[in-house]
Amino acid sequence: MDQQSYTSEQLSELMRWLKVICEPNRLLLLEKIIEGVQCNCELGDSLQMAPNLISHHLSILRDAGLIESEHDPVDARWIYYSIKPGVMELLQSLFCTYFDSSRIQPRRLTCGPHMTEEQRFSLLRMHK
Repeated sequence: MDQQSYTSEQLSELMRWLKVICEPNRLLLLEKIIEGVQCNCELGDSLQMAPNLISHHLSILRDAGLIESEHDPVDARWIYYSIKPGVMELLQSLFCTYFDSSRIQPRRLTCGPHMTEEQRFSLLRMHK
């Protein structure tokens, strides 16, 4: 990958992850699960969220592959949620790479009064 620009596929991947984690309730749930494996009731108690709302957001996080669930071996009604470390590493890499300040480039002269005649001519040819 060129350090300066992302492909449309890479930007789509970044947008997909942003949609998953940018919702405030999901971010709060994620934070609690990062603190350690949690069940629905622990999440509901600590975040003061309705069970159906918790289930909805946990489903989105699970479908995205960010968390996993495991039923209690003694009583399957209890479900425990944990973070998938590999996916967290992927997100860390994705976001660190995208938000790397070394990607910031100076202004390119593609228009304006500081362009040379040759640059203007070249620009006109590209737009025809």
